[in-house]
Amino acid sequence: MSSLLVRPQNPDAQGKILEVTPESAGWEHVGFRVHKLPKGEKVSWQTGDREECLVLLTGCATIACGNEAWENIGDRMDVFEKKRPYAVYFPNDTSYSVEAVTDLEVAVCSAPGKGSYKARLIAPEQINSATRGEGSNVRHVHDILPETEEADGLLVVEVYTPAGNWSSYPPHKHDQDNLPHESQLEETYYHLLNPSQGFALHRVYTDDRSLDETMAVEHGNCVLVPRGYHPVGAPHGYELYYLNVMAGPKRVWKFHNDPDHEWMLKQ
Repeated sequence: MSSLLVRPQNPDAQGKILEVTPESAGWEHVGFRVHKLPKGEKVSWQTGDREECLVLLTGCATIACGNEAWENIGDRMDVFEKKRPYAVYFPNDTSYSVEAVTDLEVAVCSAPGKGSYKARLIAPEQINSATRGEGSNVRHVHDILPETEEADGLLVVEVYTPAGNWSSYPPHKHDQDNLPHESQLEETYYHLLNPSQGFALHRVYTDDRSLDETMAVEHGNCVLVPRGYHPVGAPHGYELYYLNVMAGPKRVWKFHNDPDHEWMLKQ
């Protein structure tokens, strides 16, 4: 199995089915995990030295920290309803609880924190949506935590790629701290498919091909992108969703297209 592919496991005592840490990924910034909690389950977590953005993938929850509580948030029972999600931002050194009002799947996105911002709810109406690309390169985007919104390092976005289409395409990368031309960002892709028995193809490669892996990703798989270009393709009949987490030395998303394929943008 590819070292860039992380598969889900059976839930642990706190419902965790998947986890990526800087240590397990061999990088410095991005952390990501997914929990599935049955209705009525309540868990308590601490952010430690990291900021976190909780994304309610499916289900409803009550989330509380300190004197604040966001009750019964979440109205998306399936990501493929394509509703914009509810999310909650927490700074580092924060204790909080999550109670599943319904069966719940929640993603926890993290990066090193500096304590610059307060905990807050990110409601669906605060999340911008957009359609990018044309033809078989069309995809639909929800910007959950873009660089225009407050965070120390995190960038979080979810993307829907229609069946038969490509995404993160033409291939682009963001692995050089070379602003204003390119920023250095680690990235994870959490993949879900509709119908769930499907698969998608995800390639990660560098110019010199010292890294060049193509993976068949299935429902619930996570792909690590430590460097290089990283296009994704959804086969005919299977719609693809993915949740992206990015972070790096500077909180700027500036990418560089593969010169071999940039020609298609100039037609």
